[in-house]
Amino acid sequence: MQLGKVKTEHIKRLAKELLTRFPEKFSSDFNVNKHTVDELTQGSTTKVRNQVAGYITHTISLTKADSPSEIEEEL
Repeated sequence: MQLGKVKTEHIKRLAKELLTRFPEKFSSDFNVNKHTVDELTQGSTTKVRNQVAGYITHTISLTKADSPSEIEEEL
């Protein structure tokens, strides 16, 4: 049985807080985000760290894909 992609409110809240406080430290690379989340959070488990890093990576990828500057560059 495979579970869906739904993240808990705790994961989303933590990820959004980290993105608003440290936006320059995150990129669209999961491994970089994983290490950054590990440095910025104290006492989180590996599972929570990976979920937060994955949610941040996904969010950044979506915002980059929706940005109008990329669309103008393609034209």
